[in-house]
Amino acid sequence: MKQLKPIAVLSALLILLSFSIPSLLVLPFSKEKAGTKLDDETKADSADQQETVAEVAVLRSQSNKIEKLPIEEYVIGVVASEMPADFEKEALKAQALAARTYIASHLLRAGESEPAEGYDVTDTVQHQVYKSPDEIKAIWKREYKWNTAKMEKALGKIKEAVKETEGQILTYNDKPITASFFSTSNGFTENAEDYWENSAPYLKSVESPWDSQSPKFTAQQTLSIAEFEKELGVTLPKNQEIGTITGRTAGKKVATVEIGGKVFTGREIREKLKLRSTDFGMVRKGDSIIITTKGYGHGVGMSQYGANGMAKEGKTYEDIVRHYYRDIRISNMDSYFDTKVAASR
Repeated sequence: MKQLKPIAVLSALLILLSFSIPSLLVLPFSKEKAGTKLDDETKADSADQQETVAEVAVLRSQSNKIEKLPIEEYVIGVVASEMPADFEKEALKAQALAARTYIASHLLRAGESEPAEGYDVTDTVQHQVYKSPDEIKAIWKREYKWNTAKMEKALGKIKEAVKETEGQILTYNDKPITASFFSTSNGFTENAEDYWENSAPYLKSVESPWDSQSPKFTAQQTLSIAEFEKELGVTLPKNQEIGTITGRTAGKKVATVEIGGKVFTGREIREKLKLRSTDFGMVRKGDSIIITTKGYGHGVGMSQYGANGMAKEGKTYEDIVRHYYRDIRISNMDSYFDTKVAASR
């Protein structure tokens, strides 16, 4: 057999390496993203972008310690805490977008400097409720009496919902929206300005007929007349009258009501009397007042039970978020964090 000369061997090795080195440099650092449908204007050119994993620092209320988590892991804990685990996957996906949009918007508003407190958000309703997988399983076991297999299946479905929407957030005019959500509507959502002071073009009243199937659609609460008068600072007349509703919102809820010579907003009544919603009616019976409410929550943004109802009818998470948040886009979070947050965090 004819032997190759040393120079020829060296040349062959150099040629071989010239083809293999680019692959060696690229493959270990590439990450295949889950298939996502983004609006055409927001699709990122992955070849020109360097992926950044954004983190969120969460103050754990029980331990008073700060826990740093990748955003996607944080979103799993929020979705599992904020929406029933037995909901349809498309509803869970919609919740994942709302949760991810909230934290993305919060981090962007906080600016590029490290938060003075050392954390970005708490794990309570002050921001979004977050619980670890172990904490979630403990709750499911206690409240639903689920066995391990059922808990693992439910958590797996939530993880899939988050993974299948990875990196997606809701934007309006190229900014993350205030992706507010609540449990159950009275059949309509609210204009933002009808409950809060500020309006938002994407938070407008829409129909939500699916909520009538929610176990939280109607409720009753009974107060003594003495309690009622004390909480509202009024004196009711001796007859059977309580008050008069003087205005309704676009979402068919109470805008204003006159009681005992005072005018209250529906929100004031809800908060003072700790009602489930601002769609309420009152009747007087003996020394008590029976209050019937319809819906559960502030009513602005996405109804969770409405989202689940849409999913049961075959609607996708994209259909859901575009119904409850008007004229929004589904955008890629990475482009916001690459240029505005990630470099300094």
